Amino acid sequence: MAVMTRRLPLMLLAVIAGGLATLALPASPASAHAVLASSNPIGNSVLQAAPAEVVLTFTESVRKVPDRVRVIGPDGKRVDRGDASFDGAVVTIPVQQTGAQGTYLVSYRVISADSHPVSGGFTYSVGAPSTTPPSDTGEQEGENQVVATGVKVVRYLGYAGLVLLVGPVLVISLLWPARLARSGPSKVIWTGMGLVTLATVAAIWLQVPYTAGGGLLDVDGSGLRNVLSSTFGTAHLIRLGLLVAIGLLLRPLLRGETGRVDQILLAVLGGAAILTWPIAGHPAASPVAAVSVVVDAVHLTSMAVWLGGLTMLLAFLLRQANERELGAILPIWSRWAALAVGALVLAGTVQALIEVGTPDALVSTTYGRLIIAKVALFGAVIGVAAYSRKLVLRRMAPGEPRRLRRSVGVELGITAVVLGLSAVLVQTTPARTASANEEVGGSGFYSAMLDSNLFKLQVDVDPAKKGNNSIHLYAYDKSNKPLPVVEWKGTAALPANDVAPVDIPLLPLTDNHATGEITLPLEGDWQLKFTVRISEIDQATVTATVPVS
Repeated sequence: MAVMTRRLPLMLLAVIAGGLATLALPASPASAHAVLASSNPIGNSVLQAAPAEVVLTFTESVRKVPDRVRVIGPDGKRVDRGDASFDGAVVTIPVQQTGAQGTYLVSYRVISADSHPVSGGFTYSVGAPSTTPPSDTGEQEGENQVVATGVKVVRYLGYAGLVLLVGPVLVISLLWPARLARSGPSKVIWTGMGLVTLATVAAIWLQVPYTAGGGLLDVDGSGLRNVLSSTFGTAHLIRLGLLVAIGLLLRPLLRGETGRVDQILLAVLGGAAILTWPIAGHPAASPVAAVSVVVDAVHLTSMAVWLGGLTMLLAFLLRQANERELGAILPIWSRWAALAVGALVLAGTVQALIEVGTPDALVSTTYGRLIIAKVALFGAVIGVAAYSRKLVLRRMAPGEPRRLRRSVGVELGITAVVLGLSAVLVQTTPARTASANEEVGGSGFYSAMLDSNLFKLQVDVDPAKKGNNSIHLYAYDKSNKPLPVVEWKGTAALPANDVAPVDIPLLPLTDNHATGEITLPLEGDWQLKFTVRISEIDQATVTATVPVS
């Protein structure tokens, strides 16, 4: 038995190494889980006058990364004025009116609702295009690959820690024979506790350079405060507090001194701790956040119970328990495993329906292909588990305990790779978002400067395609200076298809800037008419013919 106990650390290292091998694949590009849906000015547009602000609209709510939203003028100097304002998915950047003609660069790095960074940029020109200006700082907005890999490794260590903590605690609480020593399982459980704690602290540290785009050691007090004040940071701090309380309850449990009340309290604290994983990740930003958080918690719990229980079987019970004890333990464990696997399948199906969205996204996105790989591996695990269950349900003949140990070992080996895929999935843009990004990331838009006898009106329509469209209007006087507007009115019509004029609801954002949303249900040349009143008696109407595809 002592020899088997000494082999336990090697077995655990092998399981962890199997998962880390999955993470050793070439790093993918930064996994932004929100995307720039529209901007005003529109990228690559040419304006007659410089806008007083730049407006960015993302596909989901975003938070700021300090000093990482900038507008660079043609001379390479920053022209953004003060801090950008964040209102849900809309970011507004005040811009200085320098009067400089040429190309302006807008660069941004923000944090999406699921704690992942979103970075990018575009240009617009005033008067006529010029050479694209360089960033005033020379900083690279790309993802640091050491940090990105570190985030995935830390995710995996957290999952491995859950496996070594949850399942073993359940087994030693309810299935462990009284005559067997608890020192070996105690080492496994404290190892799991240490891995989860280490992963939690490391995740907080890495989140600073991960969101800001820095290196592994680019962590300061301001960055830590920003992380800790976010949902991500709060969830991790709560997890650390719960781990302290769980650790206090584990000591008497591992000595065999815990009562039923303590076990119930330990289960409640453990459930609360597991909830911090989905709250800090994708599920919190899904279209049905409450459902996704609960489903993900069920998925994690089932995984930890199943794999943790298998670890206890392989490392201890199948080697140390006698035939009578195994005859009592294995049928109970077999039922638990069946329930855990059933919950895994159900929770995984619900997660896939939410995060993938469409059959096309399943095969056309990285997230969807990783799901397919995970399902294939999981199917192999189910096949091996069915064989193990068959051995358990029939009387143990000579040699069958050895075959059972081998089949359980194969289960653990394959699921180590599944854990690695799960760690990569968490850092990969969900398929539903990736598909939406492709739709909103197209280059289709309409921009024109319309003249009247009173003013000039810049009209931007994005994406100028069938369906929902955003309209931005900018009014200027004849010298191209912003012109205050008293009242805005607009209509949209499609004469070729006998579509009568429909009112466009317009909302003033500044004195000379208004915006509106309208659904254009048909393709064709739409006529957009805008009546702009600049005083009690002065107003004019201009018409834009917008080709919609």
